[in-house]
Amino acid sequence: MSDDHQRDDGDARDARPRTDAGDGGDSARARRRPTTAPRVVVDELDPSALRRLAIFPLPNAVLLPGGLLPLHVFEPRYRELTRDCLDGSRLMAIAMLQPGYEADYHGRPAVRPVCGLGRILCSEELADGRYHILLRGIGRVRIDEELDPTTSYRQVRASLLDDRQSVQNGALVASHRQLLAICDRLAMALEHGGCELSELIHAQPTPGECADVITAALVTDPRKRQALLETLDAGDRVAAAIDLVGHMLCQLAPDTGCIN
Repeated sequence: MSDDHQRDDGDARDARPRTDAGDGGDSARARRRPTTAPRVVVDELDPSALRRLAIFPLPNAVLLPGGLLPLHVFEPRYRELTRDCLDGSRLMAIAMLQPGYEADYHGRPAVRPVCGLGRILCSEELADGRYHILLRGIGRVRIDEELDPTTSYRQVRASLLDDRQSVQNGALVASHRQLLAICDRLAMALEHGGCELSELIHAQPTPGECADVITAALVTDPRKRQALLETLDAGDRVAAAIDLVGHMLCQLAPDTGCIN
């Protein structure tokens, strides 16, 4: 089971999923400086970190809360971004580029205002200055304002979005139980990774977070992932996750009947 593994196309290949840990050869591997960081939940964030937040615009990558995004960073401005993040809060936002970005890719093309907030979980610096980094999604943010450039990369003032509430509070507990039940059925139907899936979903403290980790792991289409990122109502995300898992369960185990 993998999540957040999109590959960028065209000129936007400066951040790519890490697919080859041996990239750079033996001599480069010997000079890597790996760093790791403890997991941080969104409630522990210093609000000042969002007053000047680095954004990493990408065309085909969306970081959902609870998801992981491995990136190969080699364009100079994003090397600078990575260095500054590692020296500071370790936070950055993954922003989805709007259609037509190609004409101004090296400038400041338009991005979707709702972004995935990520923290660098671990990193490796290669001998030539490139990086392999692993981001964990920790929340949703909205860009309030793009700041005047003081670095080669883009920075914004952002607000943390409340994604734990629902207008369906009365039905949310029952929907959460249904999601857990069909995820357990899906886990039993999987040939590999079923135990990990079950442990992952049962470890989530809220229904919305449960839905986030499921969709981060199973949804691959960037447009659908962005739509889920922009869905703030936890009940709506749980319902989407139920539909997704139910569909997958029907495909894997059609004789058991579909989940409605």
